[in-house]
Parts: sequence; structure tokens; C-alpha cells
Amino acid sequence: MAQEVTFDESGQRYVLTVDGEEAGFAAFAELGPDLLDFNHTVVYEKFKGQGLSKPLIKGALDDVRARHWEALATCSAVEAFISKNPEYEDVLAS
Repeated sequence: MAQEVTFDESGQRYVLTVDGEEAGFAAFAELGPDLLDFNHTVVYEKFKGQGLSKPLIKGALDDVRARHWEALATCSAVEAFISKNPEYEDVLAS
């Protein structure tokens, strides 16, 4: 199963595709030039139960880190991911 997370700036979201099909997204609000508020995460019904929220959120946060941006986690799924993966705390806005 090939997974890819891409940045959709105009849609204000990171999109997860599985074998070329959109499987879900992590939506954000742009609060500044280098600050994103992740406020909603969705995995589509067809793809639920496959553990796809983790690679989606990980891919989004990895991209935020690579861009030297910061994030807020008002989405409970993103907040839970960071609490279980403290190595991502450096991405959080201080």
C-alpha cells in the first residue's frame, strides 16, 4: 500500500493518498507566515480502521518541521499524536 502526504496550500490541508486515492486530510488555519493551526483531521470511511491518521499527521508535521514552521494542535487527533510522540513537541509553537 503506497502512502503519500502532500501539502495543499490553497485547500489549507495536508492530503493523504493511498495507492493514488485520497484517503483523508489534516486541515489547518494559517495564523501567520510560519504558523499553522491543525484544527481537523479526517480519514474517509473507506479507509477507517487501517491506522492511517498516524502517517497523515506524521507527514504533515514532518513537512512543517522541514519548512521551519510551527504548529498549534487544536485538533484532538494531532494533540494525541504529539503526546504519544514527544519527539514532535519541537514543532509546537511556544
